[in-house]
Amino acid sequence: MDELKTVATFADPMLASITQGLLKSNGIEAEIFGEFSSYPSVNIAEQNVELKVNAADYESALSILAASDKAE
Repeated sequence: MDELKTVATFADPMLASITQGLLKSNGIEAEIFGEFSSYPSVNIAEQNVELKVNAADYESALSILAASDKAE
């Protein structure tokens, strides 16, 4: 990956992983940073898990995430 930009932050690593899968299924590589524990309750106090994509994919990733939020 080149220069990375954060497209979303999460308190729950599982939600970060689900969102990563959404982006990957749309052809955008994404990486998760800041997973401290496999126990979500440990991380729930802060949004410290970041989902990052290449800077070139940033706008596309935001569009995909926005469309996903509207679909729910």
